[in-house]
Amino acid sequence: MGIPRKKNTAHATESETPQKKRFFQLSRKRKTSVPETEYANSDALFSRQQNNTTDETEGSPGLFETEKPETSDPTTLYLHELGYKPLLTAKEELQVARAVKKGDLKARTKMIESNLRLVVKIARHYCHRGLAFLDLIEEGNLGLMTAVEKFDPERGFRFSTYATWWIRQTIERAIMNQSRTVRLPIHVIKELNTYLRAGKALTKKLDHQATPEEIAEMIDRPVEDIRAALLLAPDSVSIDTPLMQDGKKTLVDVIADDQNTDPSELIQREDLQMHIDHWLNQLNEREHAVIVRRFGLQGYDRGTLEEVGAAIGLTRERVRQLQIDGLHKLRHMLENAGMSREDSVDE
Repeated sequence: MGIPRKKNTAHATESETPQKKRFFQLSRKRKTSVPETEYANSDALFSRQQNNTTDETEGSPGLFETEKPETSDPTTLYLHELGYKPLLTAKEELQVARAVKKGDLKARTKMIESNLRLVVKIARHYCHRGLAFLDLIEEGNLGLMTAVEKFDPERGFRFSTYATWWIRQTIERAIMNQSRTVRLPIHVIKELNTYLRAGKALTKKLDHQATPEEIAEMIDRPVEDIRAALLLAPDSVSIDTPLMQDGKKTLVDVIADDQNTDPSELIQREDLQMHIDHWLNQLNEREHAVIVRRFGLQGYDRGTLEEVGAAIGLTRERVRQLQIDGLHKLRHMLENAGMSREDSVDE
């Protein structure tokens, strides 16, 4: 059965079983939206024989099936594989934990594998929070391995009590880091979650949606901080989000590109520009010089009456008169071509 290995860890298992390789393959799926059947399958498996499972059970499949499922669903297959791993009794757990403290790699592997079910049980509480179920399990397994390394069996409490904190911490941190398209610092997310929880509690208590002022009064924080944090609450959506379960189409495939000109519109613009150039060349030399400089045509920048006059050696008033005459001629050409002013390109 697969245990995702912690990066740069000083420990390593002596061998890899086929089950370990299998979980490693299953858990490295792309972090995308998860079909509802993934959670439904896990709920069904957990609901069976739940009342018959205790921490002292040895060799019992408990919440997990040992009968090979007729499915290719990775979650179901992983839970099925966990059913073959026996749980440790309190006495066995103490012996194995002491061996781990002495550096026994086999004992470390045994301690991890016998507590993988604990990770799954905890991970189920974080479903629908932005990460796939197997990704939650993978992150929880990393926390489990940390707990195994740091656990002191001489303190007198069970390993599951100690490991639960580490598992939850790694899962929650992964959700904070990976569930958002735009990553926020951990301390900002924690503050935001505090405000959101307070707002949710107030909304239940009051008969309306809690305002930033009411939240600030409840938790004794500046209202400006509340408002600023709540602006970060809406989640963005990745353009790579799959639209179908098969993942063949993503959101980016159906979003229109506003910056990309429609081909038919581009052809129409080019045709109109060709006509405009033709009509401009029918003006006399001075009218042509004024029009192209005043309206930024044919490579010229837009200019004021004074700037155009200085460029071609005419007064401001003369430039204005030439502009009126030139526009009148162009309007007449436009009407003769059967086009309206609305058909022209606004330069």
